[in-house]
Amino acid sequence: MIDKIKPQTVGQERALNALSDSENEIVGLFGPTGTGKSLLSIAYGISSVQSGRYKRFVIARPIVDVSTGRALTPEDLGEMYYKLAAAYIQDILGEYATGGEIEKLLREEAVVVTDVNYLRGRTFDDTVMFLDDAQNVQPDSAAEVLIRLGRNSKLIVAGDPVFQRGEDGADGATLLREALLGEEKAVVVDLGVKDIVRPGARRGIKLALELRMRKRRLTDSERYVEDAFKVYAPDADVITAIEFKSDKESLGIKGDVPDALVFVKEGHLGRAVGRGGERIKSIENDVGLRLRLVEMTLDFKNWIRALHPAGWIAKHILDVDFAGPELLVSVRRSEFGSFVGHRGAYVRLMDRVFRRLLSIGVRAVEAEEER
Repeated sequence: MIDKIKPQTVGQERALNALSDSENEIVGLFGPTGTGKSLLSIAYGISSVQSGRYKRFVIARPIVDVSTGRALTPEDLGEMYYKLAAAYIQDILGEYATGGEIEKLLREEAVVVTDVNYLRGRTFDDTVMFLDDAQNVQPDSAAEVLIRLGRNSKLIVAGDPVFQRGEDGADGATLLREALLGEEKAVVVDLGVKDIVRPGARRGIKLALELRMRKRRLTDSERYVEDAFKVYAPDADVITAIEFKSDKESLGIKGDVPDALVFVKEGHLGRAVGRGGERIKSIENDVGLRLRLVEMTLDFKNWIRALHPAGWIAKHILDVDFAGPELLVSVRRSEFGSFVGHRGAYVRLMDRVFRRLLSIGVRAVEAEEER
């Protein structure tokens, strides 16, 4: 089955290589929905059982009531729990396996779907264990999965530590990712927005980010900025405003750095600026702040560029995407110092702003020079 699946992105290719490497006893796949984490993991697990490499493929996956956020157990759902489990596998595999094939594997217990809590007190030898949707698992329960791993076994963990994690960040996906980064014979593969291949997932993620920004609590100055747009640009859809003048001053940052960013709905930038810029000028005069507008898209490079004092630095940013619960900015090595600023002031400002904006940190790394 795994041979039928061809990776469509660089991230998916890395994930497939990590799963196939026999040296990796634990593989963590972390990233947004639609990046193929579950598809690759389940296809690998079933293929490993069918080839005789492992005896069983155990899928531990929480079923969550979307209205209450409560995890449902087999006691809650009865036989429906296992019907949902079979439907979940069929939905993931789609064209790669028929319903009859999946039912046969489940009936013979070559593939077992269970609740995380039912793993307690058991040891799994010669088994591929797959913990899916780890962000919906309590951290203690997630650690329990590691404890259950026996001889000649492999553990796969998949989760979304950005878009589906808890607001306090203390979810199973985030904590397991941190633990696995330093674990022996373990590999972590981070998948980002550029690895999304499922139709509709990109739009859904964009909407999820927008909703998170809209519901954030505003300071008095940020609320005043939003109110000013309602007066001077009433037809512009402002998503949120985030002011950081004091952060900029405390870090000693000068130059062409605004006092606040204003995020507007895609296609509304012109309405917010006004013809000849008269609207934004009036708003800046009213609120007493330097503003910079950012159009709400998934082009995070524009978000980073809006916060940096050097406009020319954008051509040296090679990539910006999620790596776990952070935005990872890859910068050409020759200009890395210019990007991070004196004592890392520029990156520290970005990190502060994005943590307040989306509860997401920012980290910069040097990238190899393009040939």
